[in-house]
Amino acid sequence: MSPTSHYLPRLLATVGRPDLAAHLQQWGPRPAGGPGLIHELGRARLGGRGGAGFPATRKWSSVAERRGSVVVVNATEGEPASNKDKTLLLHAPHLILDGAAMAAEAVGASEVIVCIDEHASTAWRATGHALAERARHRQDRVPVRMEVAPAGYVTGEESALIGWINGAAPLPTFASRPWEQGVDGRPTLVHNPETLAHVALIGRFGADWFASVGGAAHPGSALVTISGDVRHPSVHEVALGTRLTDLIGPAGPSEPVQGVLIGGYAGTWLDAAAVAAATVDPEGLAPAGASLGCGVIVVVGPQSCGLRAVAAIASWLAGQSAGQCGPCARGLPTVADAVGRLVGPNAPPRWNAQIDRWLWMIEGRGACHHPDGAVRMIRSGIQAFQGEVDHHRHAGDCHRPAPPLALPRSSEVMV
Repeated sequence: MSPTSHYLPRLLATVGRPDLAAHLQQWGPRPAGGPGLIHELGRARLGGRGGAGFPATRKWSSVAERRGSVVVVNATEGEPASNKDKTLLLHAPHLILDGAAMAAEAVGASEVIVCIDEHASTAWRATGHALAERARHRQDRVPVRMEVAPAGYVTGEESALIGWINGAAPLPTFASRPWEQGVDGRPTLVHNPETLAHVALIGRFGADWFASVGGAAHPGSALVTISGDVRHPSVHEVALGTRLTDLIGPAGPSEPVQGVLIGGYAGTWLDAAAVAAATVDPEGLAPAGASLGCGVIVVVGPQSCGLRAVAAIASWLAGQSAGQCGPCARGLPTVADAVGRLVGPNAPPRWNAQIDRWLWMIEGRGACHHPDGAVRMIRSGIQAFQGEVDHHRHAGDCHRPAPPLALPRSSEVMV
């Protein structure tokens, strides 16, 4: 690929060719990281691709001001409907590791730690092979090690992951900010694999090249995982600003689309009208109260029950509680059970209003952000599928199943 290319794929350009030789043939040797890279990331307006979309340069500047830092690659990807990071680890591990090495050099870190979910055996084997290749060819100045992290939805929260690296249980905490005090008490820069893969390319070709795709306000590309009622569960690389309907189309959705969950299990449900109006960028999703989050898109087609999908995810999220606070340990199971009653024919009158009251009692009161994500998903789901709520209450069970809510063991890569 030419550094002047305005086309996609970028991150997925080496699909099927993950070895170091193919990587170097595609991209050339990586440049060294340095203070100039932090400036270039600011010009590129790169936001983190792990969920929150926090501007990358702010984290980097904070860590670079302190000594003895660490870079952590958070590749745990505990979201059941996401496959983008595992796809990158399998097909472009050297792009991720280049980005991590450049980050370490730019902020003055003494170590890089790559953390991968213990169940993602294909991904950690591919990463181990890539690390061995890099060691043989002396690619990295800063030491890199891989850790196989325990499975769990909340394990991927950065404070929980850092706690686990430090020898504690993988539980989220608000006690300290990682860029101030993280691994072994040192300043710690945490990024997911996709963010670091973008760093590797921005470091090579610059912010203007990065901005040659995407919108003016939000340049660049992003990886998304599309599943649910589609013929081709798949990982795509898409320019920010793409219409949501244009993105979903190649996956072969069942028509008409009733709704879409965007951003993951802690994301936001969009009804059919919002899906038709949305573009894949912050401005295009904000009117529906949504964000791209971790890049998950779950489609609900006509043969599935959207309300049943909301109930199933609510139950799963309740089971993923870290058990650190009442809103999460007791509130989420209560609300999940209440949403399950909406699916049946015997929900009391104004039951969804009661659910909404409970959601307001939970929101913002947890020991971490896990209950807030569940609240967002449940509240938006009841709104998006209000027709389903009314049907179940007045006409009984629709007898339609939830759409597939977790990915098959292997999803396609669409390039």
